[in-house]
Amino acid sequence: MKYTIVLFCLVFLISCDLFKIKEKESYGSEIVAIINTDKLFREDLLPILPKNVNRTDSLVLVKSYIQDWAVNKLLLEKAKNNSSLEAVNQIDALVKDYKESLLINTFKEQLVKQQLDTLISEEELEVFYMLNKENFKLNEELVKIKYLHIDNHIKDIKEFSSLFKSDDINDIESLEKQELSFKSHQFNDSIWTQLDNILLKLPFSKEKLLKKTKFLQKQDSLGLYLVAIKEVLPRNSIAPLSYIVGTIRQMILHKRKIELIREIEKIIVKDAIQNNDFKIY
Repeated sequence: MKYTIVLFCLVFLISCDLFKIKEKESYGSEIVAIINTDKLFREDLLPILPKNVNRTDSLVLVKSYIQDWAVNKLLLEKAKNNSSLEAVNQIDALVKDYKESLLINTFKEQLVKQQLDTLISEEELEVFYMLNKENFKLNEELVKIKYLHIDNHIKDIKEFSSLFKSDDINDIESLEKQELSFKSHQFNDSIWTQLDNILLKLPFSKEKLLKKTKFLQKQDSLGLYLVAIKEVLPRNSIAPLSYIVGTIRQMILHKRKIELIREIEKIIVKDAIQNNDFKIY
């Protein structure tokens, strides 16, 4: 089959100010290119041109777009002419199934968004956790840790060290007020932290940090490191609730979502039967 491509892009680009492409009202539906019965209009080029594009860049974008459009149209027609009826029917069936799935899933998501109860009590979180604890084993080590990294040249190193070792909340607050002086720090040792993340910041071995210790200290060319490890959880331990509470929330919401969708489906079928829209012979 003979293809004819009528491209007006050169005349268009030479005779018109490319910047005016953005002014849709000025150009209406003027044809830019034709492949057989398919037409590309100047207004189709509007979305591809960013704001404040210069003349050179707009020329490149337009040429590239027209070329790609032509290639796709030609390939599509070639594909249609060289595909068996069986292959075309299979593709049509897949497209139909995909479209129906998209429509159904979009409808379900809209209903779930409107009706799903997203409030989860602390009691519900704890019950779910206790019933499923064996499914929440850690695949990494966790620690409750506080640490401080300060420069070797900073003044009052001894004072910082003394404040860090203290268990007095006021001393920790005193350190927090000077946090801009530190290279890195973490003073909240009530939260669980992945040990691998800590190892990226501190020059200690994993073995040493896995040992619960009141105080560790190390100094190198980068500064002084102060560490206190409050608690340790090895790999394969049951993850603490506080560490996976976000995951549990998502699991509970997912369970509710599935149950809600099943209930919606039952109601839809029931209504269809009552309205005589659904019959089984």
